Amino acid sequence: MFIYRFQDVLNICSLVCSASMESLVSETRTPIRIGDRSTSDVVVRIRTQDGRDDWFYCHSQVLIEKSKYFADRLSENWPTCQILDSRNCVEVYCQESEFDHHVSVLRLLYNVIDGFVDDMWHGVKNALGILQVAVNLGCPQIITACVDYLEAVPWEESEEEEILKIIPRLGTQVEPILARLLPVKQSAIMRIFFSTIRFATSSPSPIMNDLKSSAQEQLEYMLTEDDDAPLLAADDEIKSEVKDCVKRLFERFNNLLEALLCEMELFSDGGKMQSFQSLLSDLSWACQILCKLEIMRELVCNWTDASDKIVKVVKEASPTAELIETKLRVIEVAAKILEAIGYGTVILPTAKRLHMVKVWLPFVRVAKPLIDSVTTARDDAPTLRMDSELWQSLESTFVSVILALPSAEQAEILTEWLGNEHIQYPDLTEAFEVWCYRSKVSKRRLSFLAVNHDKINTY
Repeated sequence: MFIYRFQDVLNICSLVCSASMESLVSETRTPIRIGDRSTSDVVVRIRTQDGRDDWFYCHSQVLIEKSKYFADRLSENWPTCQILDSRNCVEVYCQESEFDHHVSVLRLLYNVIDGFVDDMWHGVKNALGILQVAVNLGCPQIITACVDYLEAVPWEESEEEEILKIIPRLGTQVEPILARLLPVKQSAIMRIFFSTIRFATSSPSPIMNDLKSSAQEQLEYMLTEDDDAPLLAADDEIKSEVKDCVKRLFERFNNLLEALLCEMELFSDGGKMQSFQSLLSDLSWACQILCKLEIMRELVCNWTDASDKIVKVVKEASPTAELIETKLRVIEVAAKILEAIGYGTVILPTAKRLHMVKVWLPFVRVAKPLIDSVTTARDDAPTLRMDSELWQSLESTFVSVILALPSAEQAEILTEWLGNEHIQYPDLTEAFEVWCYRSKVSKRRLSFLAVNHDKINTY
């Protein structure tokens, strides 16, 4: 049995009563709120040059604690007028477009606790307006909450432009907002480029084709010079990696060619048809990248050597609807290869250039009417639509390649063209005209050269 002293009992009762009173006061205490006239001791007047003038009943303890501007205005060193039952009055002038943001800041002074606030920003644009006012009024908690919000949420392009105009002039305290827009180190760009080029030239499952196409688009964008410089310089390391990736891509293409040539009925397997078309699309895209980096030679040589096999595979394939698309994809790649040859991007010996004309000229002239008939008749097949500019460009390329051949080879090609039923495309009229002119004046030109040569030998 415990025996307590009388004084101990009194102390315990006192503590219990004190705790009970504090709890009661805490439960009955009402938090102060903006606009509560009964507890307000400050009036904030927000005014604009357009005559807008609104009064807000506030509390000095909140304003002084959370805003340097109001702390200075309510200090003893600043003469503040008194109105409305001896309340202090602080006037804040602003532009009409800033008025609502000033009101929002006043309300947030009562809501922001330790930099945290519920979603009261109502979007990026509104948060930017609030942030500018918070910086001007020196409200660190609201600034922190604004920065946390803007740094975390997604931006639309127009909002991003607005952020770039506003944030840099607000000081170091808001710099975290710009973190996602800062330039990336070259080493990081190189790493993502290498990972992307390897994926873009791989052969993933068909369900990942959209991802691969996106990677190819971004690689092309990274290397394109538009209003801005390319994202990375095309140095030897980048060129070497791209050449290796494209080399592996062409090896897979060539292996599939060999496999198809060994089959009795080509393209009987729908999966191989899809793989063949996919590899052709990848090679067409690779031509764009190689051309930008000025490293087309290896692919041009490989395609030239494989041209006979490519044409044979397509000619001997079982006739299906997919075969038309395959021919289109083949022509797209061949056009880029021939362009590199025709305009001197890649220099090949005469024999190989002549071989390319003899292989691809007959193939293209027969394929075009077939492709045109399908693309015009099938409105539901946008994948088979070939840009008319590509046909025109291919025609000009053939003319350029032919005109760079010896005149005897030109005569042979033109003779065959004039007697062919597909004389309309490619139209080699320009090549024919140049050949006629050169042939006619050749004796005069060469005799002039011979005379000059004799004169030089006499000295």
